[in-house]
Amino acid sequence: MQDGIAARVGAQDWPGLAATLDAHGAAATDALLTPEECQELRCRWSDEAGFRSRVVMARHGFGRGEYQYFAYPLPPAVAVLRAALYPRLAPLANAWAEALGEARRFPPDHAAYLATCHAAGQAKPTPLLLRYGPGDWNALHQDLYGEQVFPLQVAILLSEPEREFQGGAFVLTEQRPRMQSRAEVVPLCQGQAVIFATHRRPVRGSRGVYGVTLRHGVSRLHGGERFTLGVIFHDAA
Repeated sequence: MQDGIAARVGAQDWPGLAATLDAHGAAATDALLTPEECQELRCRWSDEAGFRSRVVMARHGFGRGEYQYFAYPLPPAVAVLRAALYPRLAPLANAWAEALGEARRFPPDHAAYLATCHAAGQAKPTPLLLRYGPGDWNALHQDLYGEQVFPLQVAILLSEPEREFQGGAFVLTEQRPRMQSRAEVVPLCQGQAVIFATHRRPVRGSRGVYGVTLRHGVSRLHGGERFTLGVIFHDAA
């Protein structure tokens, strides 16, 4: 299974994805997971020993629904996705940092980046499994857990739209200085991923490059049950 996932990640059109991310702040991949792999991850929801914490969104004003952060060691599929996706995204992350005038640079492999996170006191794993039911939604937010923030992250849809749930679209908003917010909806099929900006991205304007702020969420489910895998590359404090 792990070899198949890594091969699918490697087979993506990474130059095309990078260009779309540069232009819009989000890009959808081809399927990274098979229906069977999606089901295997969904079945982990009830395995309490595999998670470090559980969040009921309504208790914190985050929306409605639940999510759980995986514990180390991560499930094999999640570990492979994290390790295989990161080196494809690190060059774009560094290009964005340079365009925004930031001094930090990201190493070429994920293990080295995790060492940086852990040295900064961020050692809790951040990949998570989210579950939404009828009427559930996720408020617009950013996944920031400390000083170390990787500027891109990934969400993979584990459920089949229309057959298993209705509504529940992935939504991204972008706030440009002195302008109204721009919204983007990214439709996904089961097993597909959306790669998107975690916090900020550079935009070229008439007076040069400036940073825009992004937030992401999920619109209200009209029915069914929706599972999502979130792959975040920085760890949490």
